[in-house]
Amino acid sequence: MKILISNDDGHLAPGIVALHAALSTVADVEVVAPEHNNSAKSNALTLHSPLYVHTAANGFRYVNGTPADCVHIALTGLLGYRPDLVVSGINNGANMGDDTIYSGTVGAAMEGYLFGIPAIAFSQVDKGWGELQAAAHRAREIVLQLQAQQRIGSDPWLLNVNIPNLPLQALRPVQWCRLGRRHAAERVITQQSPRGDTMYWIGGAGPAKDNGEGTDFHATAQGHVSITPLRIDLTDYLHLQDWAQRMVFVESGNESDGPATSADKGH
Repeated sequence: MKILISNDDGHLAPGIVALHAALSTVADVEVVAPEHNNSAKSNALTLHSPLYVHTAANGFRYVNGTPADCVHIALTGLLGYRPDLVVSGINNGANMGDDTIYSGTVGAAMEGYLFGIPAIAFSQVDKGWGELQAAAHRAREIVLQLQAQQRIGSDPWLLNVNIPNLPLQALRPVQWCRLGRRHAAERVITQQSPRGDTMYWIGGAGPAKDNGEGTDFHATAQGHVSITPLRIDLTDYLHLQDWAQRMVFVESGNESDGPATSADKGH
């Protein structure tokens, strides 16, 4: 099994070091990760600046770009082969609910999925790397179980995994969950720069709004490892036909585009 690892916390982050160590015991693993922290970069690709790849002392390769850049470059020429699995993480903090839209951790895994490769995003629920070795051990177990069930090397899929910061023996079994939802983010933070200009800092994420049973928020709060299968198709199928029926757009340039006259109405 050949695995490509990336993340959004940067190639020196304890999470990616622990994940590499855990997966190296069961697979051929290579790391291509951002040079610096790229949290909340989602699926962004760098299109107007050159990207450079360097190798760290531990053999990890790092890129002066986003998580998606790293996976994209790796899969389109840097590796020279197609990995069986793309794994991102372990992230320093949860990626649940609406977080997945913004997450660079999920963005790196999603880039692998878009190339037709099974992919997993791993995150710890709380920041600070508490019980990181337990999280890495559980991530390894999940990969091995997927391999045993012949899901790796199959059709592409994308899984989002959140692991509570608990000792290994205290972690409860996996629960398959849907994404919860958060309230709106907190207010923007303003400060004055030394030059007197107003600086704006994005506020923190809002509290959980939909965190009932069956959600990733609920599962991890109970000590379970949550796994949510993700998809990329954002089409609102539920309301697609309603839009089509209610909003009929008339193409410009059509002679019948103008407003109806009395003659048109038969008066």
